[in-house]
Amino acid sequence: MPLPQPPRSEAELQQRIDAIAGLQVHELAEQCGIHVPTDLRHHKGWLGDLAERALGCDAASLSEPDFMGLGIELKTLPVNQKGLLQESTYICSVPLKDTAKHQWQTSCVYKKLRHVLWLPVQASPEIPLAERYIGTGLLWRASEAELAVLEQDWQELMSIITLGQFESLSAQHGDVLQIRPKAANARVLVDAIGPDGKLIQTLPRGFYLRPHFTNHLLEQHFLAR
Repeated sequence: MPLPQPPRSEAELQQRIDAIAGLQVHELAEQCGIHVPTDLRHHKGWLGDLAERALGCDAASLSEPDFMGLGIELKTLPVNQKGLLQESTYICSVPLKDTAKHQWQTSCVYKKLRHVLWLPVQASPEIPLAERYIGTGLLWRASEAELAVLEQDWQELMSIITLGQFESLSAQHGDVLQIRPKAANARVLVDAIGPDGKLIQTLPRGFYLRPHFTNHLLEQHFLAR
C-alpha cells in the first residue's frame, strides 16, 4: 500500500486516525511495509516513526509540527492497561546558546504544543510489541489557560538556562514542563553558555511534558465521550 500524502485538512487527518484505531502494531506495520522489531529497547522512536508514516507526517527532522500544513504535532503515548501514561513525553530539544533571543511565541515548545495529536499505544511489557493495540487518537488544541501554564514553566526554565545555571537545574523544576538530559550517554556533550558567559560543554537537554498533564487531557476527553 502506498504511503499517504500529508493530510489536507483536519477532517482528513481525523479519518486516518479513526482508520488505524484498534489495529495491532503488526497490522499497521504490514500496511506500511515495515518490519516490527522484537522490542523497543534498541529501537527508540520506532512507534513514532510508524505512526508518522501511516498518517502522512511531512516535517521529517525539521523543528516544526509533524503535520506542517496543519500545524499539528504527533505524539505517541505508551499507556498502561488503565490507559494512563507513566512517563514524561519528549517535546523538543532545549536551546543552550543565544538563549536571550528566544521568545515564548516563537519557541519550539509553543509551536509543538499548540495543537497536538495524542496517539495512545499499549505499552504493557507482558504484551509483545507486535500484538499491542493502537488506541483512539485525540486531536487537542491547547486552551489559553493551558498555554499560560506552559508559558510560565517555559519562562522559568529558560531563565535558568539563560543564566547558565545547569548545575542547579533539576527535573523538579516546572509544574507541567521539565528539562532533562537527552543523550545516549554521559560522553555526549554539546556547546552551551556557562554562568560566566563563556562557552562550556554540557549534556544536551530536552523539554518534556509531565505525565499528570497529559493523563488529565486523556481522562477529560475519554470520560466525556
